[in-house]
Amino acid sequence: MVHGKHNKYEETSMKEVNKRRNKSLEDFNPKEFVETRIKQIQNVIRKEKVLVAVSGGVDSTVSAVLTYRAIGNQLTCVTLDDAFMRRNEPEKVAELLSNSPINLPVKIIEARERFLKALKGLKDAEEKRRAFRKTFYETLSELARKEGCSFLVQGTNRADVVETKSGIKTQHNVLEQIGISPIERFGFKIVEPVVQLYKSQVREVAKYLGIPDEIIERQPFPGPGLAVRVVGEVRVDKLETLRVTTALVEKRLAEFKPSQHFAVIIDNEQIRDYGRLIRIQEATARFLNVPSRHVHAKIFVDKATGVKRGVRRYGYVVGIRVQTPDEKVHQPPILNLIALQKKILTDNPSFTRVWYAIRYLTSEKPYVIGIRAVETRDFLEAEVSKLPWNTLNKTAEEILEKYNNVSEIYYDVTPKPPATIEME
Repeated sequence: MVHGKHNKYEETSMKEVNKRRNKSLEDFNPKEFVETRIKQIQNVIRKEKVLVAVSGGVDSTVSAVLTYRAIGNQLTCVTLDDAFMRRNEPEKVAELLSNSPINLPVKIIEARERFLKALKGLKDAEEKRRAFRKTFYETLSELARKEGCSFLVQGTNRADVVETKSGIKTQHNVLEQIGISPIERFGFKIVEPVVQLYKSQVREVAKYLGIPDEIIERQPFPGPGLAVRVVGEVRVDKLETLRVTTALVEKRLAEFKPSQHFAVIIDNEQIRDYGRLIRIQEATARFLNVPSRHVHAKIFVDKATGVKRGVRRYGYVVGIRVQTPDEKVHQPPILNLIALQKKILTDNPSFTRVWYAIRYLTSEKPYVIGIRAVETRDFLEAEVSKLPWNTLNKTAEEILEKYNNVSEIYYDVTPKPPATIEME
């Protein structure tokens, strides 16, 4: 009875949180926000010099534009080439932001080897995020001293703070909110122009500021970049495979306009837990009404993040493949697979997400690719995109044809919660 009451109370609390959030979204006025925030930035910074690191995403771009309008040439804009951005992204970002209508003077700071060295050998998601954060701020601290900057502007939004403070995952750009003093640790003060806003509100501000749709509609990209989409250890060949696969997946799925869609990569290493695998296979067979001999399951060695009752969890990824009698992949409606993942995760609390096979090779290769596509309003919760199988098939076939170190392609059918949007 106590457990039931707790769940009911928790459900009521979440409804209240969602109600307040929706009211906030409805009442938001971007014009008033911009006018107020520019004055606040001017009052805080006064005559000091300021550094901002822009990624090309809407959060950091809006923060940089607001600050530039407030203080003009007191602002130094950079983009870090940290080895974890998408193909040719540092150059594209610098060009896009430096030209009209944004006209931010952006410099590229090359730091690839420094970041790769910092993450070398790390497998745990939180260790990787902390190592990235440390290297990120040390790099910017050195640059701030060189440029004589007393402040750092960054595009932290409300979801970043909520997820970090609640323990779901460490966002690299959350410091003061968790007790880290940037002035003591790195030598600069922090200004966060959009920290009170949800992602949808940031986009409203971007439209009001006249920022191009190319940036407003740009796929959300984590601060540590591809480092958190390389599940487990970051190695150069693994990273490069993901980089080229990311470009392909983003291109193929763009027409359906998911809130976020991307590729992830994981080592093709599995746990030999035969008892649990058999139970998963039998449960899947019953659920999808197929013979159990046609069901294959694997539990990957490397783990991924999830969330339960607002708390971060770290658990296993299970890959499910169901074959037809002619050895093709059985392709039920995506809604059925979402229901299947709920049953599997309920029966296996140590798992955080379920992948379902799209295409596979009979020969074993070093890596496996996962495709993730979700629909969300605020990035605190997300539903799996119901993409057509035809698109998933074509995308998977192209990946397997082009990259000879990948043997399987899966679709992640886990919503948030219980999974996070990103893998790590």
